[in-house]
Amino acid sequence: NRPVSVVWSREDDIQHDFYRPVSYHRLSAGLDQAGAPIAWYHHVVAPSIISRFIPGFVPGPIMRLAGPMKGGIDPTAVEGARELPYKIPSIEVRYTQADLGVPVGFWRSVGNTHTAFVVETFIDELAALAGQDPVAFRRSLLPDDSRHRRVLDVVAERAGWGSPLPNGTARGVAVHQSFGSWCAQVAEVAIETGGLRVRRVVAAFDCGVVVHPDTVVAQIEGGIVYGLSAALKGKITIAGGRVVQSNFHDYPVLRLDEMPVIEVHLVPSGDAPGGVGEPGTPPIAPAVANAVAALTGQRIRQLPIQL
Repeated sequence: NRPVSVVWSREDDIQHDFYRPVSYHRLSAGLDQAGAPIAWYHHVVAPSIISRFIPGFVPGPIMRLAGPMKGGIDPTAVEGARELPYKIPSIEVRYTQADLGVPVGFWRSVGNTHTAFVVETFIDELAALAGQDPVAFRRSLLPDDSRHRRVLDVVAERAGWGSPLPNGTARGVAVHQSFGSWCAQVAEVAIETGGLRVRRVVAAFDCGVVVHPDTVVAQIEGGIVYGLSAALKGKITIAGGRVVQSNFHDYPVLRLDEMPVIEVHLVPSGDAPGGVGEPGTPPIAPAVANAVAALTGQRIRQLPIQL
């Protein structure tokens, strides 16, 4: 005869949730004498989300959602890596499942969140090795009529790629496809007192036919903020068999005074509508990391970003 709360406290939620899977990636590539990549190898090691919900990968609705599970490979672990858009003659992608005993679940954009970071920072490293501009290098590897190239061209133009920036500021770029939509982003970053500051993010988005433009823009903005919080701050650590973090004092999110200016440009398209809730998240971490590399020379190979 009294009310009972069945809503978890924030501490309960943070310490007993399903977590974004930790992942480890090993990549290698070969370039020809002109600096064009001719071979690409990507090995993903990560826990399997689907196996925790469907032991043994039993066929069912999840297969239609996530794609075929050939050879027992969880497609959510390699999505964004197995569909490499760049024209490279020899590509190999491998996956090793690693069960660490930590409950994992579907984080916004699922596997694309880590594969986009790895692929787009590595392609930036190859551009630097080849002595080429990051946007020009990507354009040379993308088919002329590809939607990747379309959003890349739009974001480069709208962000003023190549134009002068204030001292102590640099740009980074990333492009990625997920959930039937294409998104390219340019991040402008600076090193200020207190650390890294993302001042501006420009996004170009192709989701096919746009039904409600304001909703699409809001979703891309939200995806960028979500991904930026994780890229700069989001970290879960485990000690003594339990999660250390418990609330916003030790698991912070992006605050109002840390928000960059965000510009979203919708690319006109007559193609079938794609998703808008998740594709804005994957490109932001690599775009920021690539800007950090351009600014400081330090390649970021671990999230959250630490200088």
